[in-house]
Amino acid sequence: MMELKHVEELALNQWPALSALLYDGWLLRFAEGYTKRSNSVSPIFGSSLDTAAKIAACEELYASQQQPAIFKITPFVQPEGLDQQLAERGYVRVDSSFIQTLSLDQLQQPRLGGAVIRETLTANWLVDFCRLNPGSAAHRSVMEQIITRIIGKTGFISLVQDGRTVACGFGVIERGCIGLYDIVTDEACRNKGYAEQMITHLLHWGKSNGAASSYLAVIAQNKPALRLYEKLGYKTAYEYWYRVRPN
Repeated sequence: MMELKHVEELALNQWPALSALLYDGWLLRFAEGYTKRSNSVSPIFGSSLDTAAKIAACEELYASQQQPAIFKITPFVQPEGLDQQLAERGYVRVDSSFIQTLSLDQLQQPRLGGAVIRETLTANWLVDFCRLNPGSAAHRSVMEQIITRIIGKTGFISLVQDGRTVACGFGVIERGCIGLYDIVTDEACRNKGYAEQMITHLLHWGKSNGAASSYLAVIAQNKPALRLYEKLGYKTAYEYWYRVRPN
């Protein structure tokens, strides 16, 4: 079984920020507001300063970047009572999510062909991703900068059916584990098993490149995604959420 704090470290590495600041064991990340993952405080390492003073300092740092202060709350936060302290300061809990993990020792074989995996980011993959996930199109430049900062071995996958990309995503391999990111399916092609087949291809790619396990993050309210990942064999390892300071 994977050590869970190890998974949290992989998640930080595999979705980087544009810049970061280490402050007394808290990792502050900044990426022009694109995704909470890259624009939040990860307080997962040992801390020695007064907590209230540190929170105030983080608020000032994010305000200097015209961003709200956001804290990622996992089972590994330091100090342990941080979530309660943030709630008492008026921080709102949002985006409860699960980290789910999977062993790759008994992978099913994909039933569909049409998977194309490239180990470098291409303009075509970006175009397809932004088409399938229009909410990211406005942030394409920042997203591209984030992705090109990934150090682990990366596989960008597209599932092509009848000459058209119907699903895409990518995986990052680090320390024998492949993390899955930005799995998205064409809205007109959902509930046809395309995401399941694409992920199966991607996991086989990961296994062939040394991965023995996998993990992913999924929002707790995303019931279709939870059903898909359960079908693939993923199990919830832990829950996390964000605390956001209202403007």
